[in-house]
Amino acid sequence: MSHRHPPYPPTLKRLGQHFLTDQSVLQRIADALEITEHDTVVEIGPGRGALTDLLVERAGRLVAVELDRALASLLRERYAGRKNVEIVEGDILETSLQSIAGDDYLLAGNVPYYITTPILFHTLIPPMPKRAVYLVQREVAERAVAEPGGKIYGALSVNLQVTAAVETLCVVPPNAFRPPPSVDSAVMRVTPLAEPLIPGEQRARFQSFVQSIFALRRKQMSRVLRTIGSMEMEPANALLSELGIEPSARPEVLPPSDFARLFRAMRQRVG
Repeated sequence: MSHRHPPYPPTLKRLGQHFLTDQSVLQRIADALEITEHDTVVEIGPGRGALTDLLVERAGRLVAVELDRALASLLRERYAGRKNVEIVEGDILETSLQSIAGDDYLLAGNVPYYITTPILFHTLIPPMPKRAVYLVQREVAERAVAEPGGKIYGALSVNLQVTAAVETLCVVPPNAFRPPPSVDSAVMRVTPLAEPLIPGEQRARFQSFVQSIFALRRKQMSRVLRTIGSMEMEPANALLSELGIEPSARPEVLPPSDFARLFRAMRQRVG
């Protein structure tokens, strides 16, 4: 479908705006969501509406959250005749996804690089989208899918993988955007696990727990527990051995399931 667009407002560098213009990538994102006419779709950062144009034709309801006031106004005008479209002007980090979308929704977003991780964590708050497709910096996608033992495996990898299956669908070069960013991007799909390793109400505490461990990523787990859990060496080593975790192991070699078991054991110990 084609639109005659009014002049676009200027690009705001402070909002990290890079608008995806490559139609094949836009189609890839829309297809990866697997939208039906019964679905509610939330779009983060619709910008000039390139992806919105595709989503609005497929979704039963579309809620687009845009921080840029001028772009939000432009989008309201464009979709004024579409009753299934709502444009929300605001900061996604200050917006309750449940309040705008309910308990059953899909999520798409061209996520600003400077706040990618906070947005990913924000969308892990229950009720999570049943599927989410993000356009992110390639480095973030690589960290999200990283396996234990590598240099880029860290807190983001663990926090996503205890909750969801994460996959990189394609790499997107800078020339797919206007203006082009300085690095490659990637399309990433996040699908919640039927049985997450950490229940929703404990997710925020778990995220802090994992981040505190990876702040000591070069230390052995025995030392890590003694530091973050104020434990003596013998109880720390005993707890790790009980969980089948080598006290001399470093955080970067532990799979997400070990972090989940350790988190539960530490909670029991203090509570």
